Amino acid sequence: MSRVFALIACLLLCAASATSALAQAHPQTPPVMPPIAEPPAPAPNEAADEPAEDPTVALYALFEDEWEFRLRENPLLATSVGDHRYDHLLPGAAPRDHLRRAAAASQFQARLEKIEREALSEADKVNYDVFAFMLRHRADRARFRAYRIPLNSDSGFYMTLNWAVRSQPFRTTEDYQAWLRRLSAFPNYLEENMENMRQGLADGFTLPAIILEDVAGVVEAVATTEIEDSPLFQPFLNLPPGVDDELAAALPEVGRYSMEVEVMPALREFHRFFVEEYIPNARTNLGASELPEGEAYYAGEVRFYTNLDLTPEQVHQKGLAEVARIRAEMEAIIEEVGFEGSFAEFLAFLRSDPQFYVQTPRELLMHASYLAKKADGQLPKFFGKLPRQPYTVAPVPLAIAPNYTSGRYSGAPLSGSRSGEYWVNTYALDKRTLYTLPALTLHEAVPGHHLQAALAKELEGRPNFRRHIYPHAFGEGWGLYSEKLGVEMGMYETPYEDFGRLTYEMWSACRLVVDTGMHAKGWSRQHALDYLSSNTALSLLEVRTEIDRYIAWPGQALAYKIGELKIIELRERAREALGADFDVREFHDRVLSEGGVPLPVLEGMIERFVAEKLAAR
Repeated sequence: MSRVFALIACLLLCAASATSALAQAHPQTPPVMPPIAEPPAPAPNEAADEPAEDPTVALYALFEDEWEFRLRENPLLATSVGDHRYDHLLPGAAPRDHLRRAAAASQFQARLEKIEREALSEADKVNYDVFAFMLRHRADRARFRAYRIPLNSDSGFYMTLNWAVRSQPFRTTEDYQAWLRRLSAFPNYLEENMENMRQGLADGFTLPAIILEDVAGVVEAVATTEIEDSPLFQPFLNLPPGVDDELAAALPEVGRYSMEVEVMPALREFHRFFVEEYIPNARTNLGASELPEGEAYYAGEVRFYTNLDLTPEQVHQKGLAEVARIRAEMEAIIEEVGFEGSFAEFLAFLRSDPQFYVQTPRELLMHASYLAKKADGQLPKFFGKLPRQPYTVAPVPLAIAPNYTSGRYSGAPLSGSRSGEYWVNTYALDKRTLYTLPALTLHEAVPGHHLQAALAKELEGRPNFRRHIYPHAFGEGWGLYSEKLGVEMGMYETPYEDFGRLTYEMWSACRLVVDTGMHAKGWSRQHALDYLSSNTALSLLEVRTEIDRYIAWPGQALAYKIGELKIIELRERAREALGADFDVREFHDRVLSEGGVPLPVLEGMIERFVAEKLAAR
């Protein structure tokens, strides 16, 4: 056997990955990888039942135990935060794995309740409250076994490796060894999730059939990607100096073998299952409340995503009130530009006039880049602390673009190996409106999600879990608040762009109405489509993808407007209390000073901020 083959045989021992050349020499026996030592699994209940005498010591021991348990249970999280002990593994997705995690959440919650909160420092009271929120909702949600629907309208478990490759290190032979192990684990991971979906079919706990044909298109795109074009294969095309020269000559074929023999057949089997088994047998009703235990399930999702003890009906009424308020502002802009026609005719004009569209993806990305840099220049006027981490503008990956939202933020790993990314959807350019681009940029890039997420990653002196928690009402509320802040930043250069801002605000207000309408009040999909299209200037493609997203992800759409309203309320309360002493830069810095926090915790933070300022007079 040649030296190259010997190196490959040394690299591989049990994971069925081989070069095509080696397959010719041993056509029935592909070489396999050597075992990697598995770190011992930390048990959530190993700590003593009674907390330490010092509540702070007990609290931090609990934080550490939970964090170690979570990294072990979610190797993808570990990789993304720079802990590379588990780079070769994927999470277990079988029911027993979910049961173990639910039991652990309850055990951690019991330990937390034994710690005297009032004996903690103010900073640790915040840590305590955020941790309690996380554990409470984790335990509450586990009872509904939502893992039986492990995907939504634009992505899901079958995209796991597409996200993992973005934070996986590829510097050494060992790194490639770990990636090959992860590729080899993928078929079993897919099979476990398909078994969960089969159980969902048996239980009537599925996505609604009405949206599944479009989801099938996303699944098909992933399952039929050419190997050379797959993100999973890209690491084999540009090997770093840390890989042995002779081995480097063969590694691309090793990767190709794994893709051909393991990964792509498993994805094609999932596509077959989805089309032939899942779609024909999925439920024909629509709302989450029509699932088994559906009313309780949806009510819990409302509480989780809003962070508040609100009922679906309360949210619905709040949405109707916001829609009426924003509609009046939109009508004023129509009058300002001198448009002669109805509201519906103005929307039709915006959706069809060529001045509001570009001809090439590059043009759209250039527009977004200009807006992003303009926003960058305004940040020092509104923030005292800015993050070190940069961001870039990039297109939504082509494989998921057809059924994807208009844009999204993709955060960077803690390793700093790449920047944050503001994704802009360049698919169907005749549906990507320029007048909404300023609001999208403010929400997804700065001062929205990039600023927020990058600052959170720079937090010091906080437990690890604090840098990796995302209370949706805070995160998405901040994104929507950032759109409104763009008025003060001078980001809206024309009345049409200001109308685009109001369209996005109306979009979030409509979410309160259509999400609760479909999931709690029996609305049809068409009713929701008509409501969103008649109240916003979103393109009809965006209307469809958004409504299907809300159908597939009950409750999440409520976070945006509820969070924004709370931040605006807190800002106004602080301004009224402090008068001339109110500094918007200080307010924003305090809001973002603790990373993502539930809205009740944020309210307490701002109340202390105001009290401190008043005491210092």
